[in-house]
Amino acid sequence: MFNAARATGLAAWQTGRLFRQLAGKALDSIQDILRAEVQKGNVQLVADFLADKALPAAKALLLERMAARLLVRIGLRGVLATNVVGWILPFVLERLVKVGVSTGFFEKVRTHATVTDTLRRLDELKRAAWKTLVPDAGSGAEVLPDDTALPAQLPPGTLPDSPLA
Repeated sequence: MFNAARATGLAAWQTGRLFRQLAGKALDSIQDILRAEVQKGNVQLVADFLADKALPAAKALLLERMAARLLVRIGLRGVLATNVVGWILPFVLERLVKVGVSTGFFEKVRTHATVTDTLRRLDELKRAAWKTLVPDAGSGAEVLPDDTALPAQLPPGTLPDSPLA
């Protein structure tokens, strides 16, 4: 992704935005496939897939469907598209599984295996995974130049960009 960003002339701070977009699209693609399986009544398959206990054939089929969905969403073609999908999909899935383990998703699904409840829990899992993928989403934090005066360096009682300063 870095080489692709450099080739298009993007600055380093702009690649973070690209990562967020790719991670969001990957998470949406994963969510779409998992929700479709739950709606078909395959709640146990989804739980097994996320717990890494699914049969290899079922796991391969779900991963293939997720990759195909993501390829369509990102709109890239050729080797670049497969490379991007090849690194972002496993990364996002790993985060999703870690969040599922830490939040008790698997135990909750096993005890309450209704379709509606599982769909709601999948939405909760997606939101929690997004927070781990992009922990600073929407805060407006930015990297300041080296010569920027820090608040500790300002005289007491003044704040930059403050009407009191």
